[in-house]
Amino acid sequence: MPTITINGQSKTFPTTLTVADLLKLFGKDANKLAVEVNGELISRSHHATHTLQDGDTVEIVTLVGGGSQPPSMALDQPLRVGPFTFRSRLFTGTGKYSSYELMQQCLQASGCEVTTVAVRRDRLIDRDGKNILDYLDLKRLTILPNTAGCFSAEEAIRHARLARELLSNLGNPGADWVKLECLADKRTLLPDPIDTLKATEQLVKEGFTVLVYTSDDPVLAKRLKEAGATSVMPAGSPIGSGQGILNPNNIRICLEYLKENDPDYPVIVDAGVGTASDVSAAFELGCDGVLLNTAIAAARDPLRMAWAMRYAAEAGRLAYLAGRIPKRLYANASSPTEGLIAPLART
Repeated sequence: MPTITINGQSKTFPTTLTVADLLKLFGKDANKLAVEVNGELISRSHHATHTLQDGDTVEIVTLVGGGSQPPSMALDQPLRVGPFTFRSRLFTGTGKYSSYELMQQCLQASGCEVTTVAVRRDRLIDRDGKNILDYLDLKRLTILPNTAGCFSAEEAIRHARLARELLSNLGNPGADWVKLECLADKRTLLPDPIDTLKATEQLVKEGFTVLVYTSDDPVLAKRLKEAGATSVMPAGSPIGSGQGILNPNNIRICLEYLKENDPDYPVIVDAGVGTASDVSAAFELGCDGVLLNTAIAAARDPLRMAWAMRYAAEAGRLAYLAGRIPKRLYANASSPTEGLIAPLART
């Protein structure tokens, strides 16, 4: 009765066996296995002729994945901003495109459901007499009027009122919300904190759903929320700079302050995005949305970049929901340690 060690366990058999007999005894499919006897590989063609001897050491191995089976992916919740609900978390602008036709194609490719439009005389009608509204799918898109170019609370409030009148006439649901910008100077286009807060308070009193562009100052972000802003939109970096998120730690603190006891409060990064990885980074920090314009419109190939931004938003959001692994100083093997082939004895 030969005693054979199989994958580290000693077993005694009533009669001699070939490798093929052994695999059949355990109900194993030889096509899915590799077999070693005493450190020597026994090829599939020799399984039926190789007889096992008393004291032999047998390793039977197969292939395994680098981890356990992933659970089924849970569906994401829609983005809620005040009374609005959206599937896409990517907001886009309409400026800087070489043509309205290209703008239209890029908005479609990005998958956005919200697009921003500035209110001013030279913005809605171009030099060829084309109206931007003729190129926006008002049945699919919710128009988010912004107060771009305003350098005081009074200017911003005036623009918001005009936008509400215009969109009310069009029957677009975006009539009662506004992306508030009160800029401090033309060189940096950074927000004026005092006038931004002042305009927020007034527009909230007038019934607007206010999404407010601000710096990445966590204290100001908290004050704007307390003033009634439906969404605080910290800048990743200066408008149109393409520098991405310069201060992720401040964005993290903004998220902490704004979502304290209010985890669904929407925080949307606005300004500074340069490429798709910037979008993913914003979502991986935990931001609920990203608003961008120049990164698509000024790209070498805007339409291709629009697709890239769409996929980056989805990838970043999924990565955030999945939860990244912790960073470690040393390695941590991904392949399982269970079932390792026994090392050969040193001679």
